[in-house]
Amino acid sequence: MCIAFPGKILSIDEKRFAVIDISGTRREVCLDLIDEEVQLGDYVICHAGFALHKIDEELAKENLAFLKEIIDHEIY
Repeated sequence: MCIAFPGKILSIDEKRFAVIDISGTRREVCLDLIDEEVQLGDYVICHAGFALHKIDEELAKENLAFLKEIIDHEIY
């Protein structure tokens, strides 16, 4: 099973790579698969090093809270 995680964009470079924050963990992702403009502070769903699409902040925070609950209660 694969899981995609929401992350907040912290920086974007000229090669369309972004550093994102996922609950305190920073990762670099490629923005080439996103078909809409993103900017600092936006949330994106990421999997395997690629940002797949932009989501709104409220939904991102709900998803992060749900993932934290799963990890905290070992429901996997």
